Amino acid sequence: MKIIVTGGAGFIGSHIVDACLRAGHDIEIIDNLSTGSSENIPRDVTVHRIDIRDVLAVAEIFKTFQPDAVCHQAAQLSVSRSVREPLLDADINCLGLLSVLDAAVATDCKRMVFASSGGVLYGDVTEPALETAPANPLSPYGITKWAGEKYLNFFAREHGLTSVALRYSNVFGPRQNPHGEAGVVAIFCKQFLNGHAAHINGDGKYVRDYVYGPDVAAANLAAIELSKASFASEKVVSLNIGTGIGTDVNELEEKLRTHIGLLRECAGERKILPGPEHGPERVGDLRSNLLDASLASNVLGWKPTHSLDEGLEATSHWFFEKK
Repeated sequence: MKIIVTGGAGFIGSHIVDACLRAGHDIEIIDNLSTGSSENIPRDVTVHRIDIRDVLAVAEIFKTFQPDAVCHQAAQLSVSRSVREPLLDADINCLGLLSVLDAAVATDCKRMVFASSGGVLYGDVTEPALETAPANPLSPYGITKWAGEKYLNFFAREHGLTSVALRYSNVFGPRQNPHGEAGVVAIFCKQFLNGHAAHINGDGKYVRDYVYGPDVAAANLAAIELSKASFASEKVVSLNIGTGIGTDVNELEEKLRTHIGLLRECAGERKILPGPEHGPERVGDLRSNLLDASLASNVLGWKPTHSLDEGLEATSHWFFEKK
């Protein structure tokens, strides 16, 4: 298949590109490299360095490449930034999506896979949420993801575009950007490798469902390759992508501090990493959020294959080697 991956130079997008290439697909990337990195891109993959909001440029890329599928990962990802700058958040996450959808239907693209977010759609939940749980997005970021799924339904009804919305839990892993405001695992890794304490917002008792990036890439590949016969009459499937296992930030910090501490010790660094520093709570953060991904198992045949500790160990090694 010929596949366009938007945001393909980013953390999750680049793992999706790798998974698609291993499966023998032909890939092109659209990415403005605002948060992604050219280091994440294989040398033989074409990259179009443009913004997804550039409607004419996106349309021309689709017209030339004629993709069978598009995997839309490009987005404004920070919940806290969406609270501060809701206009920018909507501009990128809604108008950018519409630019890609318009180009897809204009070139008779058969499949859209959309990076949605169960981590923000369902609001505070103490038990793993099903896809049938009522949507309760509390941040502008969550609102744009919910709106994105509604746009998928519109394009399915009007144009017959089959789509899969993957509602991610908290994704982590190698290549995650430690310099932004999203991605606590990457941020903690960077702080530890600099010999600093981890900065935790609030009391650290925020519970999240952490899923490993390459496992999320496998879910995207399965969604791209999903047969058309698997879709109901509405032509859109929304699926949770997570583990259903909750870990609070305090526990996560302790696990990562242990992994990084062992790596530093093996490298001859004797200084013991300090314990966490707690600051004020962050606006827009949920207390608890977990996802039930049993439907993804039934529809895609997907399950996460890495435990939290396995993923944290691999991620710690990657950041340690890159420091």
